[in-house]
Amino acid sequence: MRNWKLWLGAIISVICLSTALRGLDLEHFWEIVREANYWWLVPGVMVYFGAVWARTWRWHYMLRHLRPISLRRLFPVVVIGYMGNNVYPARAGEVLRSYVLKRREDVPISASLATVVLERLFDGLVMLLFVFVTLPFAPLPPIYTTLVTIFSLVFLSALMVFLALATRPARISRLYAWMVDRFVPLGLRPRVHGLFDKFIVGLQSLRSPKDLALIFASTAVIWLAETVKYWLVMHAFPFEVPFLVLMLMTAVVNLATTLPSTPGYIGTFDLPGIAILAAYGVTKDMAASYTLVLHVALWLPITSLGALFMLFAQMGWQDFGRASEERLKVSP
Repeated sequence: MRNWKLWLGAIISVICLSTALRGLDLEHFWEIVREANYWWLVPGVMVYFGAVWARTWRWHYMLRHLRPISLRRLFPVVVIGYMGNNVYPARAGEVLRSYVLKRREDVPISASLATVVLERLFDGLVMLLFVFVTLPFAPLPPIYTTLVTIFSLVFLSALMVFLALATRPARISRLYAWMVDRFVPLGLRPRVHGLFDKFIVGLQSLRSPKDLALIFASTAVIWLAETVKYWLVMHAFPFEVPFLVLMLMTAVVNLATTLPSTPGYIGTFDLPGIAILAAYGVTKDMAASYTLVLHVALWLPITSLGALFMLFAQMGWQDFGRASEERLKVSP
């Protein structure tokens, strides 16, 4: 099954990348890349790490029901997780983040994974909000309308399910226990029964309207800050589009990266980014040059810092395998 997922991600990346590069004047493309003013990447990277710090605060707030952890201790864990997503397939960095948190702070993996799932859910909802806010001013290219519709249904359905889990845990627990007692082998039942309780603890943030509002607001700040990076990097190139177009690009690109792909979201990041800019009058060579530089500027700094944090924590690549093993242990 794991190899099947890897091959699927590779195929999707190849299709997206080949489509993105079709009709590209490579000589002109590299000329634009060479002539870009890369000083604009400095403030862009600074703003991006401000967004990572905001992500750390959001996770810190969601974890407080499990264990209060300082931002200083949590920041390296967040960075290691994002590095893992950039270099390992199937978003293994999410599991690695929970594994590192268990190792350093003794937080149960199943509970912390619930908070990570919530993060991804709120990220998706804010991306959809960006799309709907910008649509009156920056219409979505028709090819992505179906993609946005599907994600709207998925994320809203997931929100309803998690709200039900968080607000009616006793009722859902009885249903879960009934299913476990009938379909899980007798020897595994004690461990599987406990997983639900730990997972529910990780969803406690959904029980409070105040918590929901703070998490949603912080998520909006995070993605607005990332859009500011898109805007700053744009100034390295001789073109300009409105900030609302970059908000739309941020949303569609990051929704597309939830699709299976190779590590680093090759193709799934680039194709929609180029298409959005091209729809607003940017030449394909220019759009591809900008998207490539932006992609590297998003990938390289946090991946490098994550590798340093792994080194300081005396962790190695074998810890990815251990994190996967731990994930299997907490899966019903």
